[in-house]
Amino acid sequence: MLMFLNVMLSLILFFSGVLVFVSNRKHLLITLLSLEFIVLSLFSLLFLYLNFFGYEMFFSMIFLTFSVCEGALGLSILISMIRTHGNDYFNSFSILQC
Repeated sequence: MLMFLNVMLSLILFFSGVLVFVSNRKHLLITLLSLEFIVLSLFSLLFLYLNFFGYEMFFSMIFLTFSVCEGALGLSILISMIRTHGNDYFNSFSILQC
């Protein structure tokens, strides 16, 4: 029963992160934070899944490594955008200016 509640909580967290990602398109920072929230909820789901079947946790470390790389890439894009355009609004950013 407790495993079912943990899985349901992780799914609720995942879908709330997807809802924030889809609904807010004004700032890049909020979009990146919602993506990180989705990745953390997926990590909790993966951890519960691996723990339930008794597998080793090496794959969860690989997943965390890739999520840290994804976070660093998103932060570097955010810093680059703020340095070139002065803010993180999507409306002021144009692909043609790159």
